[in-house]
Amino acid sequence: MAKLKTSFFCQNCGTQYAKWQGQCNACKEWNTIVEEVIQKEEKSNWKPTSEVKKAPKPLKVTEIDSSEEVRMNTLDGELNRVLGGGIVPGSLILLGGEPGIGKSTLLLQISLKLPYKTLYVSGEESQKQIKMRAERITPNGDNCYILTETKTQNIFRQIQEIEPEIVIIDSIQTLHTDYIESTAGSISQIRECTAELIKFAKETNVPVILIGHITKDGTIAGPKILEHMVDTVLQFEGDRNHVYRILRSLKNRFGSTAELGIYEMQGSGLREVSNPSEILLSHREEELSGTAIASTLEGMRPLMIEIQALVSTAVYGTPQRSTTGYNAKRLNMLLAVLEKRAGFRLGTKDVFLNVTGGISVDDPAIDLAVVASILSSNEDIAVGKDVCFAGEVGLSGEIRPVNRVEQRIQEAEKLGFATIFVSKYNKLSTKFPGIKVILVSKIEEVVEHLFG
Repeated sequence: MAKLKTSFFCQNCGTQYAKWQGQCNACKEWNTIVEEVIQKEEKSNWKPTSEVKKAPKPLKVTEIDSSEEVRMNTLDGELNRVLGGGIVPGSLILLGGEPGIGKSTLLLQISLKLPYKTLYVSGEESQKQIKMRAERITPNGDNCYILTETKTQNIFRQIQEIEPEIVIIDSIQTLHTDYIESTAGSISQIRECTAELIKFAKETNVPVILIGHITKDGTIAGPKILEHMVDTVLQFEGDRNHVYRILRSLKNRFGSTAELGIYEMQGSGLREVSNPSEILLSHREEELSGTAIASTLEGMRPLMIEIQALVSTAVYGTPQRSTTGYNAKRLNMLLAVLEKRAGFRLGTKDVFLNVTGGISVDDPAIDLAVVASILSSNEDIAVGKDVCFAGEVGLSGEIRPVNRVEQRIQEAEKLGFATIFVSKYNKLSTKFPGIKVILVSKIEEVVEHLFG
């Protein structure tokens, strides 16, 4: 019997070593290197060698067909937006997210609605379990085929018989191939199974969507090379205790990574939220201090989000600085600007900041709303419900211009806001009759307008 070939792999980053060692030299993690069997047969193709295409020939750039690739419409507006207009034929998409967040529900819901023949391969659930969920989501689904299988050779055999137009794998960690002698979910198996699926997708022009598990740190499980191999990496986020889910693009070879998709989890599946401002703004009757509305952008979409701040006297000596959905270092910078440039003594006070709706925002244009909410809580004077802000705050206390300010103003006008504060250095080419635009250059001017 032939001797088994083994090697050592880091379970965190996928780096290969000839022998075991305690720490990985690449990612500096301890006790993550394990031994895996890597004996591999000669033939590792997804189809018989007689059907393998001839090797491609090099072409000049001017000779390559430049006609735009027709994307496949998923009939899901939020997913289309995040992908950049739809699924590109022959692409590989990796969807990651926490357990129970709704990854399988999202892809099953889409596969039932797609006008294309779809093969949904599950290695985690039986066909009856998937049928129960499918009946809850939608009674239709004539184009969707369900297969419960984990061996890639059997999956490719069914693909040759059915000839689907889209393949969905739930999940990549459950697959295994006969050409690698190691357990499913190991570094070698994940890498080899993904390579076979990529070869299949590129040769047949059939897009493949993979579901991937994530680690306790929130990163996609398996080797980092998995994210490099695929064309698009999507992250499905949200708190399982809340009904809203957020779909982000971490990597996209065919579109922008700045887009955002928002869903609402219901008993009948996931509902698209076409107007996210409805969930990010609280519809309160009375005016409360410590609240301000900011106009931000996620990709091409303007959003109105609510910033909440609480400023109180520090009881335990050292003041606390706590943020949810906002960069803590940027909060400390804004507090230093308020103390140095505007004269507010906040060094002995606790400051808590929260972005409502459970989303994280890194747009510098919400700085002005953060400052307004902190000062409102500190002075205990409410900012008007029909007032919003769009401006970046500099270290000298100046209000800096932000990009696409006219689109932000239009969104505020559409949602019924009466006043918006923007930097006077923004060049406005159009007039907005339905909203009052206040141009400010320093924090002192904002304080004077809001609190007198």
